[in-house]
Order: sequence, then structure tokens, then C-alpha cells
Amino acid sequence: MNEIIGIIIAAILCWINFVIVDTYFGLPEQPGVRGARIVGEDVKRRGGDIAGGFFQGNILCSPDASAGTLMASIGYLLLGIPGGIIAAFLVCIGNRLCADPGYAGTVGSLTATIIIFICSFVGFTPEMFIVGMVIAILTIQGIDQVRASIILGKIAQKLNRHAEE
Repeated sequence: MNEIIGIIIAAILCWINFVIVDTYFGLPEQPGVRGARIVGEDVKRRGGDIAGGFFQGNILCSPDASAGTLMASIGYLLLGIPGGIIAAFLVCIGNRLCADPGYAGTVGSLTATIIIFICSFVGFTPEMFIVGMVIAILTIQGIDQVRASIILGKIAQKLNRHAEE
């Protein structure tokens, strides 16, 4: 498989995994740690959507699906499926150390491990997912936090509306 195409597809898969898992666990609206609220409120004061702002703060304060997906990709590269499971275990420990009551990072690690395993049959490599997750993180919150929070807030609202229907 062409590496560029593989990285683009991997980035899309990582992005979808990250957003779905974190939104399912309510991270854009209900952060699990105190630092998330502080960062979220700061983003709100600058004009960002508070839902996406909490998303930003959670990234900084506690392992969530983005960290889980990235760690699973690295773990899978090093040890295969056991590496992804070890990554999930380490992320779970990180959540407990941050007093984060959620399991988004752990679930994100496990789903990423499954995605990487399935995609390996069609020529994807763990390296593609490592680069893909870095791209996904940058597009979600690394380039412009205020605008990213507005976009994520809108995505979270739409996903929540669909879940309620």
C-alpha cells in the first residue's frame, strides 16, 4: 500500500475513533479531572465552545482516546496485539493517577488495537497509525484550540442529538 494514502486513511480512522470514543464517554461536555474545567473555561472566555473546550482540557490533563490510540499504535508496533493491550493498561493507570473516573483512554487503546489488527490484513502498518494519530490530534486540537473547540462542540452536539433520537 502507498504510504501516503495509508497515512491519510489511518489519520481518518484515528480521528473517527478518537471523536466517537471521547464523545461516547461525554468528555467534550463532562471532563473527568479538575484541570479540564480550567482549560475549558479559558477557551470559552476566548470565544470557543465550552463543549470543545472541555475536550481540549481533558487532553492536557488525563489520558483519553487520543492518548490511548497513540499509545496503542506504538505498543502494537513494538509487540503486536499484546503491546496494544499493555498500552490500554498503562492508560488506565494514567486515568487513575489523574483521578479521571472515565475509561475513554482505555477503550480508545483497545479499539485502536483492534482497528490496527484488522487493517494490517490490507497492508496498513502501525507506523501509519502513529503518524495518523499525530495528524488527528493536530487537526482536532493542536493547530488552533479556540476554533477546534468550536468545531468539536458542534460535532458533539450533533452526535448527542442523533443519540437522543
